[in-house]
Amino acid sequence: MTDIASTAERQITEEADFLQIKSVDHIRFWVGNAKQCMYYWWKGFGFTPVAYSGLETGNRRSASYVLESGKVRFIVTAAYSPTDEIAAHQMLHGDGVKHVALGVEDVEQAYRATTDRGATSVWEPRETHDDDGSFRTSAIRTYGEVIHVFVDRSDYKGAFAPGYQPLDLQSESAGLAAIDHVVGNVQLGKMDHWVNFYHSAMGFRQLQHFDDQDIGTEYSALMSKVMQDGTGRIKFPINEPAEGKRKSQIEEYLDFYMGPGVQHIAMATGDILATVASLRERGIEFLRVPDEYYNLMADRVGEIDEPWEEIAKHGILVDRDDEGYLLQIFSRPIQDRPTAFIEVIERHGSRGFGKGNFKALFEALELEQEQRGNL
Repeated sequence: MTDIASTAERQITEEADFLQIKSVDHIRFWVGNAKQCMYYWWKGFGFTPVAYSGLETGNRRSASYVLESGKVRFIVTAAYSPTDEIAAHQMLHGDGVKHVALGVEDVEQAYRATTDRGATSVWEPRETHDDDGSFRTSAIRTYGEVIHVFVDRSDYKGAFAPGYQPLDLQSESAGLAAIDHVVGNVQLGKMDHWVNFYHSAMGFRQLQHFDDQDIGTEYSALMSKVMQDGTGRIKFPINEPAEGKRKSQIEEYLDFYMGPGVQHIAMATGDILATVASLRERGIEFLRVPDEYYNLMADRVGEIDEPWEEIAKHGILVDRDDEGYLLQIFSRPIQDRPTAFIEVIERHGSRGFGKGNFKALFEALELEQEQRGNL
């Protein structure tokens, strides 16, 4: 693999887009109770349960529910046996992301290209079948215990994959339409290692870099580099903690997740005001930045299409760059441990990540940490 230091020091632009990723096919959570977790995404976030695998389908190992909202597909999986790897993962980490699956045209090519460039194999290309066709996958390791599964479902017409049966359930959508980005937290000193991995093994480029001067407060800070594939559709920011007077949100995550993992999933919407209002009505809780943030926001950001009073009412953050503006909001942790959370984002030209909001967001996070006794 390429030297880590030299890769980290230069803008990554030279690698060809050899993977040609089509989409984030799905994100799989390993959880303690799949049925109850399914209900949370269904009734809380407006996802539609579309498929099921479990004892009734011949699966003696685990129960899984597939949920969809727009182009977003989540799977929640729980083990039947307490000695299963899934149960051990959940015992150590709590509910967390195990698979970030990427749709590709050729899983064999994706597997060979990445493993030849230094990626560690999880499973070689394999194919499963049923009456609805053929479903092909392969997989490699990334940070912590997260894996990237390469998926080719072009010859499969079923509900999700062989071993799943369709579900006939209805939901009222909250407007979550697509995956915008998936953020990983890694240990201090490991960010550049994983930046190098995504560049060398997967052909990603570095889109943006934030250091502790960009993302920090009086007490804590982090550093982040945003990696994206050649199409610009797939974005994976990588965070690591920075030295501070107190424990940062990244350190809190690493302590309670017991290692690196997916920190948050950002989902795009075409109407963030309606989406957030709908989610709040369903009981989803969001971080609230200090009220002073809104006193200066109009002067800092300039004219936007949305009414400022509604933005402030719902606690939405706004930022502008040379290409436009974005609106974003962050949920409180989606389980008991202060680990994973959800971001809702609406873009109006901006390809950024809300750099102008970092200070206000960190202050809100630190308030939550202080209430938990973890700052």
